[in-house]
Amino acid sequence: NRKPAKSGTTFPDPVQFRPDHITRDVIDKVERDFSDHPGALDSFHWPVTRKEAMQTLHRFIEERLETFGTYQDAMLTGEDTLSHSLLSAVINLGLLTPEEVIRQVEAALEEQDAPLNAVEGFIRQILGWREYMRAVYLAEMPDYASVNVLRHEADLPDFFWTGKTNMNCVAESLRPVVEHAHNHHIQRLMVLGNFANLFAISPQQTADWFNEMYIDAYDWVVLPNVLGMALHADGGTLSTKPYIASANYIHKMSDYCKGCPFHQKDMLGEDACPFNALYWDFIDRHEKRFADNPRMSMMYRQWGKRDADSKRDIRKKAKALRKQLQDGAFDTP
Repeated sequence: NRKPAKSGTTFPDPVQFRPDHITRDVIDKVERDFSDHPGALDSFHWPVTRKEAMQTLHRFIEERLETFGTYQDAMLTGEDTLSHSLLSAVINLGLLTPEEVIRQVEAALEEQDAPLNAVEGFIRQILGWREYMRAVYLAEMPDYASVNVLRHEADLPDFFWTGKTNMNCVAESLRPVVEHAHNHHIQRLMVLGNFANLFAISPQQTADWFNEMYIDAYDWVVLPNVLGMALHADGGTLSTKPYIASANYIHKMSDYCKGCPFHQKDMLGEDACPFNALYWDFIDRHEKRFADNPRMSMMYRQWGKRDADSKRDIRKKAKALRKQLQDGAFDTP
């Protein structure tokens, strides 16, 4: 599993629903009273009833589960759903229970000869991860909401609410959130969470944004996933290492770098991808905390091989990038 999808790979469309009169009334109210808020209403297509939730589950199992395992971590320009189930919101709302979803996907292994990597990968997301998030939240709150062991304090940029940035991977990850209140877990973790961590954005501002912008957001979902998984702001309570990456990971798992003005392989040039210098700067700034972490030993060996001049140039570039973010250099009209 976790293979990149080549450009031109196609995926069956998810089922979409025309808003009923109740949903239409709510849309009209939001448009009337909150028209200046971020987001879009003209493409609302989410299931809002038990019947529609069941239809979404059945369509996923019949047409999309087969390729979920293989491409669950892939990202493609213009492909907002790929093989993802889009069930998180209806499960969190209680229109479906986690157990019934797991049982039906499990049955597909026997009845439809669904691939094992797809069935296992999907069940692990619910049984292994979703329930773990809830357990961490229940065990660690209320103090968990204020964790910030890395002392990241920068402000979240305004383009997170508009999606208008010249960093293509970030723009392509923000666009479906603005348009549909949703994107998938790798866009959340390895693009947007990665951006916030490398630019030293406040964990609380980042978590608030996730809570405000996503259709499947609940405090118990957002705080462990964002503060723990994405930002490592809890110091390792939830996961053993920070999930940071340079441009190389994004290039490997997506086609986003093709349409970007920043160069994926460059670190120090004017048009170098910001993730590159910021990645190594993160490694440097937090060396005391992570140098002895077995899962990060390779990165610290690589960092240790760099000479003093190279390290100084990376630190200087990273500092300039953080200043550019404050000055709006990554915004587009």
